[in-house]
Amino acid sequence: MLTLDWSFYNWDVISNFVLKGLQFSLMLTVVATLGGVAFGTVLALMRLSGRAWLVWPATVYVNGMRSIPLVMVILWFFLLVPFVIGRPIGAEASAVITFIAFEAAYFSEIVRAGIQSIPRGQVYAGQALGLTYGQNMRYVILPQAFRNMLPVFLTQTIILFQDTSLVYAIGAYDLLKGFEIAGKNYGRPIEAYLAAAVVYFVICYSLSALVKRLHARIAIIR
Repeated sequence: MLTLDWSFYNWDVISNFVLKGLQFSLMLTVVATLGGVAFGTVLALMRLSGRAWLVWPATVYVNGMRSIPLVMVILWFFLLVPFVIGRPIGAEASAVITFIAFEAAYFSEIVRAGIQSIPRGQVYAGQALGLTYGQNMRYVILPQAFRNMLPVFLTQTIILFQDTSLVYAIGAYDLLKGFEIAGKNYGRPIEAYLAAAVVYFVICYSLSALVKRLHARIAIIR
C-alpha cells in the first residue's frame, strides 16, 4: 500500500515553492488571454474582410498554428529564435510570446464564429445608418458578438491555464515546476505531483462552474 507523508502539505512548501509558480501561471494565463483575444480579433476580421490579401495570410496562420502541438511551438521558439537573433530570450518571455501567438489562432475562430452568429440584419442596419465597416464592427457587431462569445472565451481560458504546465519543458517556473522542485527538495515526489493535480483540479473545476453559471445568465438575457 502507498503511504503518503501528510507532513509534506504545509505552509512552508506553499510559500517557498508553490506561490511563485502559481503567480507565473496566472500571469501567463491573463496575459496570453488578453493578447490572444486582441491578436485573434485582428485575425478574425482579416478572414472576414473578403480581401484575398488579408484572408489568405490569416487563414494560413490560423490553420497552421491549430495543426501544431503547443509544446512543439514552445520548444521551437525557445530553441530556434535565440539561434536566429544571436542572444537568449529566457524561458518566461518565450512562454508569454508563444502562448499569445498560439492562443490567438483559437481565439480567432471563436471571434469569427461569434461575429457570424450576429444576424445579417444588424449589419445592414448599421450600413443603412451610414456607418463604415470599422464603425459597424466597433459599435454594432463586436459588442453583441463578445457577449455571445464570453462563455466560450472563458472556457478557452481554462484550457489555456491547464496548458501553462507545458512551459515545464523549457524550464519556466510555473505551478507544476514549483511542486516538482518541492517534491525533490523534500524527497516526496508522489505527494508533490498529487498536490499539483488537486490544485489544478480545484482551480479548473471552480472556473468551469463559474462559466456554467455565466452561460445560464446570458441565456436568460437572450
